[in-house]
Amino acid sequence: MTDTCAEPASAIKAIDKQSVHQICSGQVVLSLATAVKELVENSIDAGATNVDIRLKDNGVDLVEVSDNGRGVEEDNFVGLTLKHHTSKLRDFSDLTHVETFGFRGEALSSLCALSDLSVVTCHESSHVGTRLVFDRSGRLTQRAPHPRQQGTTVTLQQLFSTLPVRHKEFQRNIKKEYSKMIHVLQSYCVISTGVRVTCTNQIGQGKRSTVLCTSGSPSMRDNIGALFGPKQLQSLIPFQQISPTDNIKEDYGLNGEELPKDLFIISGYVSQADHGVGRSATDRQFFFINKRPCDPSKVSKLVNEVYHMFNRHQYPFVALNISVASECVDVNVTPDKRQIFLQEEKLLLAILKSSLLAMYETGVNKITLNHKLQLSGSMYASPPNPLVSTIILLNSEKINCPKPFLSFPGRTASESAVSPLKTSLLNKYGHSSDVDTDSGLSEQRSTTGTPETLCENASKLASPDSVLDEFGVKNEPHNEPAVKAVVGPERIFSPEAKKRRWENTLSEQTQVPCPGAPDTTSGLFDRHVSVHKKTQPLQFSMTQLASRMERLKTQRREEIDQEPKYRRFRAQIKPGDNQSAEDELKKEISKDMFKQMEIIGQFNLGFIITKLKSDLFMIDQHATDEKYNFEMLQQHTILNGQRLIVPQNLELTAVSETILIENIDIFKKNGFDFLIDEDAPVMERVKLVSLPTSKSWTFGPSDIEELIFMLSDGPGVMCRPSRVRQMFASRACRRSVMIGTALSVSEMKKLVVHMGEIEQPWNCPHGRPTMRHLANLDIISQD
Repeated sequence: MTDTCAEPASAIKAIDKQSVHQICSGQVVLSLATAVKELVENSIDAGATNVDIRLKDNGVDLVEVSDNGRGVEEDNFVGLTLKHHTSKLRDFSDLTHVETFGFRGEALSSLCALSDLSVVTCHESSHVGTRLVFDRSGRLTQRAPHPRQQGTTVTLQQLFSTLPVRHKEFQRNIKKEYSKMIHVLQSYCVISTGVRVTCTNQIGQGKRSTVLCTSGSPSMRDNIGALFGPKQLQSLIPFQQISPTDNIKEDYGLNGEELPKDLFIISGYVSQADHGVGRSATDRQFFFINKRPCDPSKVSKLVNEVYHMFNRHQYPFVALNISVASECVDVNVTPDKRQIFLQEEKLLLAILKSSLLAMYETGVNKITLNHKLQLSGSMYASPPNPLVSTIILLNSEKINCPKPFLSFPGRTASESAVSPLKTSLLNKYGHSSDVDTDSGLSEQRSTTGTPETLCENASKLASPDSVLDEFGVKNEPHNEPAVKAVVGPERIFSPEAKKRRWENTLSEQTQVPCPGAPDTTSGLFDRHVSVHKKTQPLQFSMTQLASRMERLKTQRREEIDQEPKYRRFRAQIKPGDNQSAEDELKKEISKDMFKQMEIIGQFNLGFIITKLKSDLFMIDQHATDEKYNFEMLQQHTILNGQRLIVPQNLELTAVSETILIENIDIFKKNGFDFLIDEDAPVMERVKLVSLPTSKSWTFGPSDIEELIFMLSDGPGVMCRPSRVRQMFASRACRRSVMIGTALSVSEMKKLVVHMGEIEQPWNCPHGRPTMRHLANLDIISQD
């Protein structure tokens, strides 16, 4: 037995309280957003109507939350920051009816373990405030009088300093942490009606800038306007709740069940579905259950799916509050309380889907087109339709039929010809509901209109012979033309004239020889052709060939011995295996291997067959060249800007303004230029003075918002708006080698080498694979 096995098993012992406290605290407060959230929730639970958040260096050095709530009573000073000490509940049964944001008694205790925490508070029954200082375990170490009006101020310094690894990551990703914190704070600003929330930030010794501010309005709509500006309000519509339809209830398996009435009451606002009023990302979507911000993934997915049915290229602004009985909700699921379990969740989804479909289908975004024919004076109200033009001719009685032509009992000859023809055309082309055939159009016969246009369009609709043939009418010779479109003294189109025109056109286009005519082309194929072949002697030696084959076998055996003994490529060439095939290529093929690939040849004038050791690969010549050209455009193209006559105010939020200012160089490379006034009020600090233009492509504020969203997730990383990428992808596609182009070996080698010079060579900008593994020659030879 080894020494390790000989050692006695360690005894199971309890972890000391300090270690437990520190381990658990790191699980409760995970980020800057969580820390600020917990302090803001405490302020709102205390009945505050004014909450002020102050940050220094984006929260790295200082986080301070001050309110005008009820304050902390002196008897609660000691238990204020102790673990699991709370005034919100006494036993587990109280959890069912809890209505406050906090209830576990963990937040302040955890923040003591992760930072230097101090509190200044003044209860509504006190005349002077008190400053409290706590140690890492949450025990009160100092207390002293301190001037303070009613309310509480909690100060955190050096957040996460007790966890070295997390503290380092926190400092390294502070801009991303800061952006996430602002998004979480915005959710509380939207739902907290009657509460004025202000957030400011100070970088170094610079000026303190306002990040966001609400006015304390009792309206959610006013809070949205204060955060995102009046432009956002213009695109919003109030949510209108209806009962789920039978079809949707069936989709969710709710048919035949007795559903509770008025279990869910949904209120709030969503974006209109018109293109251009949505968002390029889901950065402004806020969901609440009983006014508690949360992340209901199924609800969020459903809202976006319904919106994409009407606006497939954008995402909606969403601010929805779902009111439900507290006993039907479980909020005690995750430490941050953002994951929530609901009873009757399928019913909620059915209500949401039915309501959103009804909102978007009935009113706001649907354009009703009037297809009724209108003639005004001598001009059309809209471009004439050939079918409508023909019907005008019919109703205007421009068809003259002699009595022997066609006869129906009880009708005149003209009625007999016009009526069934008119009815058939209307039924055949499906416009019977769009044209009034009984009233009106015959009264317009005296108008001059545009008769030449009418007759030309009518003549293009169908051959007169074919129309008459539908009714079994034979176009026999007679004195008058069967159909006469009266246009003027020089424009008469009869069936015979039209038939001659079409036959002439057909003969000019096809030139088909008549049956029985002499074949004038047969001589071209019967002549004797003599072929002169040139021969060239070729030197060949079986001994040399055998020697070369032996050397290749020896070399291959040595290579096999050095290769890993497993099958590296298992994915098949089919759409379902695209992701696994790409993962295998990323794992097994490095960039320097493309230079080592041997060109075998070109397949079907579209694919390059290459060989790397014993593996054969197929490379799409167009897709790989397109990806190379695309990445070159991405890296090296600087878009030129077009100056605006008047600077445009973008009405960006404070955090968006900050992201833009900090990444101004990236915006300039994308062709945007701005006028920045840091002393101006929030939402007025940045004005657009130049927009990128490139041939037929134009860009605008929506592209700026998309860039801001991308940079909030990856600050300082060069990126392009999606429309710029589309433009580059289109250009790269047009300038790349096309399928059907024959390539020389050197040209194929150049394309393969280029794959090793780009960041992501596995698929083109449009998603088509560039390369797939064909076969392993060793496996084939063994089989």
